[in-house]
This record gives sequence, C-alpha cells and structure tokens, in this order.
Amino acid sequence: MNTPPTVFAQIMAHLPLPEFRKCVRRYRGDYKIKTFSCLDQFLCLAFAQMTYRESLRDIVACLRAMGSRLYHMGIRSQVSRNNLAHANEARDWRIYADFAQVLIEQARRLYRDEDLGVDLQNTIYAFDSTTIDLCLSLFPWAFFHHKKAGIKLHTLLDLRGSIPTFIHITDGRTNDLRALDELLIEAGAFYLIDRGYLDFARLFLIHQQRAFFIIRAKSNLQSRRTVSRPVDKTIDLICDQTVRLTGPKSRVIYPESLRRVRFYDRENDRRLVFLTNNFHLSALMIAHLYKLRWQVELFFRWIKQNLRIKSFYGTSENAVRTQIWTAMTVYLLVAIIRKKTGTTLPLYTFLQVVSVMAFEKIPLNQLLTEATGQYRPSVSRIQFELFNL
Repeated sequence: MNTPPTVFAQIMAHLPLPEFRKCVRRYRGDYKIKTFSCLDQFLCLAFAQMTYRESLRDIVACLRAMGSRLYHMGIRSQVSRNNLAHANEARDWRIYADFAQVLIEQARRLYRDEDLGVDLQNTIYAFDSTTIDLCLSLFPWAFFHHKKAGIKLHTLLDLRGSIPTFIHITDGRTNDLRALDELLIEAGAFYLIDRGYLDFARLFLIHQQRAFFIIRAKSNLQSRRTVSRPVDKTIDLICDQTVRLTGPKSRVIYPESLRRVRFYDRENDRRLVFLTNNFHLSALMIAHLYKLRWQVELFFRWIKQNLRIKSFYGTSENAVRTQIWTAMTVYLLVAIIRKKTGTTLPLYTFLQVVSVMAFEKIPLNQLLTEATGQYRPSVSRIQFELFNL
C-alpha cells in the first residue's frame, strides 16, 4: 500500500513552485549557490512558522531529528544553523515578498464570493498599522524613540477572507499617513480608515480616483451643514448630513462636499461621527461598514499570537523582512488550503493540528476531517482493544 507523504509535504505541495522560481531568478537568489537554495531556506522558515520554533538552533535541531524525511519534505540540502543564518542575512527579502503577492492573488480569487453580511458587491478594504517592538541593542537600524526599537506593519486587508493585499514595513518613526501614499487605489472600492489617517489632501486623492472612503471625524472638525436628510432614530442614527469643510486649509485641499453620519454606539455608550464621499448607501449601511474595520485589528492580533513575528531568527533588516513575508506566505497558504479542502476548521486550529502532525504520514483531508470530529473509520481501520480479543 502506498503511504502518503508527510503532512508538511502535502501542505507545501499547494505552493506554485514555478512562480517561486521566477521570483528567485528575478533577484538572482540562487546565483553561485551550490547548496541550501532559496527553496530550502523558505521550507525551513515555513516549517518554523507552522511548528512554533523559537530560534535557529531550535529549527535545526527539530529538522535534523527527522533527517531521513527531509528529502521527502522538499529540503534537498544539509540544514545547519550557519547555512540558515547566512541565507536570512544575504538572500533578498523581495523574493518572498513577490511570492506572497502570487498567493495573495490566488487567495483573493478563492474568497471573492465570501459573505460579509452586507448586501454590497464592491471590494471592501480596511487599512491600519500595528507596531512590533524590538530590542534596540539587537536591532539598532529600527530605532523608534527613547531607547526603544520597533517596526510598523501597514496593512490593507481585503475583508472578504481577511486577505492582506498590501503590506508595507517601515521603522517605528514613520508617520502612518505616509503609508497611504503607497496604496494603489481601486476604483469603486470602499476603504475603511481609522481617524488617525484623517488627512483631507490624501482623502481627496482617493475621491478623485473614484473610490470611496469611510473615516471617523475628529472632534475639532470645522464644517458647515448644507443638507440634512431624515433618519430613523429608533435604529441609533442621529443625523445624516451633507457638509462643506470650512477650515482655512481643509476647504482648499478638499473642495467637494462630504457626507457626515452620526451614529450612537449603544454597546460602548458613545456617539460616532463618520465622514464619507459616498452619497448612495443608506446611513445605517455606512455605520455597519465602518464596524467591519475592526477585522483588521483582529488580523493583527491573530498573526501576533499564531505566527512567529514577535521574535526573530536574525537581527538584520533583511532577516526581519524575510521572516515577516514568510509568515504572511504561511498565513495565505493555510487560507488557500482551507478554502480548497472545504474544511470548517478555524485557521488557529488548522495550525495547531499541523504543528503536532507535521511529520506524520496521513492524508491531509483525513487529518482535517478527524480534527473536526466528523471522521468515522471504516471497518478495516478499526483496531480491537487488547483485552477484548
């Protein structure tokens, strides 16, 4: 009877390796490399992400313990701490960033019909950033402030499937507003933005590119009401107005009308004010859409808890970026497999199962079915208890 490959190898079989090789050639990642290729490096880092390895020494020790199975996992070279450390320092991180973009496109195609609970066909994005604290003595290139170091992950999340479509890594001192300049705005899409990004010049650029934004207003907003529309106050709407900016600078950099929606957040007992350039959706829909922005906060919390992006296997900027992009690739790969197999397992449970079964030779579909408690063994697989014979 043919035995299946290891669970880890079955997961890696979903990788589009021809596209990976294109990325390697684009940045000459394997130029003059005789052993320990970029693919070997990627597989080692992916293994570390899936099994929660703490350090390079930890990764090498676990892989060497399964030396006879490494070839069948796709790792063709001898794994050593020096090889892996040197690869993290020297191999261009853009190889893995470009490869992640390939998986992003694949994942978005799979999740494009995902139900968000709102009757809207437009693409909906949430944009925000999170800070990862680092030790200044080990990461001096990431100086933040007051003897601290850190980096920021600026992320644009497609809410259908929670797919990160854009990730921009900067040092902790970079103003969040600058990351908005890096976005390629998609016409017709909705951008849900935290009020920390309230900059009318940048918002007007989004408006000019025929996209929609929804953002919370600040308390010192200077505006003049021009139109008021009736609202149903029994559903916690306070007002729905068309306004013009009256600030000496804001009225120049955003000369068009804006829509202002006031909503009472009953759960937290607070009044929220939203600004948008969309005048077609209902006021209640505007409030419900902005509530979806919280998914990007949940995404940040999830990756920090379940992926290795808070402690790093190298201290250089290249090593840190490589590890972050590898972590994002693992996240996307698991999301793709979850959709293809039709499993109902949450991503967290999926990774937990893989972390303890990575070297087991069991069909992946069967493993995921057993993890949901739906698997029932056939008669041929039933093992009798020892003392019942």
